[in-house]
Amino acid sequence: MTLDAPVRPMPMTALNRKLARFAALSAEEEEILAALQSTSRRIRRGRQIVSEGRHYDSLLVIIEGAAIRYRILHDGRRQILNIALAGDFIGFPACFFERALYSVAAIGEVLVAAIPFARLLALFAERPRLAAAILWSFSCEAAMYAERLTDVGRRSALERVAHFLLELLTRLQAVGLAQPRSFHLPLTQELIADALGLSLPHVNRTLRRLREDGLVGIADQWVTIYDIDALATLADFEQGYLGRFRLPGFPAQPGSLG
Repeated sequence: MTLDAPVRPMPMTALNRKLARFAALSAEEEEILAALQSTSRRIRRGRQIVSEGRHYDSLLVIIEGAAIRYRILHDGRRQILNIALAGDFIGFPACFFERALYSVAAIGEVLVAAIPFARLLALFAERPRLAAAILWSFSCEAAMYAERLTDVGRRSALERVAHFLLELLTRLQAVGLAQPRSFHLPLTQELIADALGLSLPHVNRTLRRLREDGLVGIADQWVTIYDIDALATLADFEQGYLGRFRLPGFPAQPGSLG
């Protein structure tokens, strides 16, 4: 992984906000999360954070920015497996295998904090409630992979793009980084194509149709969804798969999703 100059830690991170949205964390648990993210580094746009085939014994948490997890095929084609946003862990599942299965790269300037995998495992013995909340965040990622499989197997191009944009809006709202109908992200049509298994011309036509139908607009890296209900109906989007999980003993915060 490529880490650049250290920066001062933030008092409240996207990970804290994401977990607190679904599980009422104690002040002590908030402090533990802050301590886990206390050493952070900035990574420049386009640089690899995790490289396929290398060994890692730490997880990383994105504090600011976004990254892509991807594979490069033998002929140079790229498949983006998912978009990692602020509050997400990266380096998973690399920490469970001898070598990383996928690469991760920054799609803008990214601020990350490294957490030794051994320290994270220790939470299951020391702070099982907090460890379970973190495990929930991995469960959300698994749910998103299932949606990508549905994209490739059954959804049309129009449905794929609509679902993808609604999912990003919902995830960014969960960490306080999106407006009710819009969000900022350095999305390109090439990135969308590689994430959804579409050709670049197909993505261009699909976005043009969504724009002409008055559903979505993308300008200067701002995505605006003009009619959320109509787009959700088109995509068969149900945001509950990202927000209805509940942990025993973890009452949800007021205003939580689901």
